[in-house]
Amino acid sequence: MALILCVDDEVNNLKVLRVALQGTYDLLFAKSGKEALALASERQPDLILLDVMMPEMDGFEVCRRLKQDAQLAAVPVIFVTALQDEADEEVGLECGAVDYITKPISTAIVKARVKNHLSLVRVDELQRTRLEIIQRLGRAAEYKDNETGHHVMRMSHYSQLIAQALGKNERWCEKLLHAAPMHDIGKIGIPDAIMLKPGKLTDDEFDVMKTHPRIGAEILGNSTAELMVMAKNVALYHHEKWNGSGYPERLSGKDIPLEARIVALADVFDALTSERPYKRAWSVEEACEYIHDSRGEHFDPEVVEAFDQCLPDILKIKERWQEPEESE
Repeated sequence: MALILCVDDEVNNLKVLRVALQGTYDLLFAKSGKEALALASERQPDLILLDVMMPEMDGFEVCRRLKQDAQLAAVPVIFVTALQDEADEEVGLECGAVDYITKPISTAIVKARVKNHLSLVRVDELQRTRLEIIQRLGRAAEYKDNETGHHVMRMSHYSQLIAQALGKNERWCEKLLHAAPMHDIGKIGIPDAIMLKPGKLTDDEFDVMKTHPRIGAEILGNSTAELMVMAKNVALYHHEKWNGSGYPERLSGKDIPLEARIVALADVFDALTSERPYKRAWSVEEACEYIHDSRGEHFDPEVVEAFDQCLPDILKIKERWQEPEESE
């Protein structure tokens, strides 16, 4: 059961909250701001119901101190108070509270608000967990590749910049930043003899290598979560080409998901301008010339245009995340 901390200097108000919430949640009670902060630090509640008008330390100050504590800052605080002025509510929300319930306390309203905000906490926690899993999968893929984590970092930020230049909203761009590292997750399933080969692959070896997009899609599964859907699209389609000559599905044009079209360019640009055991690093000018020559063939022309628009920012990212040997 979720743990709720109820804070009020009036015993009768705490009794009302007990009646409303007992049996559904574990409850803690505090009669002062100082006691509330001590209990919160010790027990880490899932949600706090907090009175405003208390002696010595009012609820606004308690909330401010909670939000300054890294361990407690994410705990949702709902003010339960007799103050009904709109300005008081505004102060409470500015302090970091998520909601504001006025007295006299309605048990139905308290139950509903607590349930709703705990549901939001669970959703946030699930999203954070999903993102962490995706990031760790990306790290796992790095161990199988002769490329480095800096490559993944750079191309992910390049992808975000290109998406912004295309006018996508910030939420979409941020999802792409987190999905892009999954582009080569399928390489986990490629034999080391091929993955770590320092020279050029044979035709047969390259055929095996070309299976990694499907392997990646299988690893990421059929989740309906937006981030996972985008990550799967990136993994499966980032080797497709605008003219339909790519793999594994031979999609063309806008049949290729936009996120994969963006990652395709970001990935190639970083690969070309990075040194590998089997190739020298191309200059930025050489890589840009290749990308322009491949416009309408390998790459979406609109994505190339967006790449050109944000190239100065891309070069800043490239400089920031240089490989150790490149910066010496």
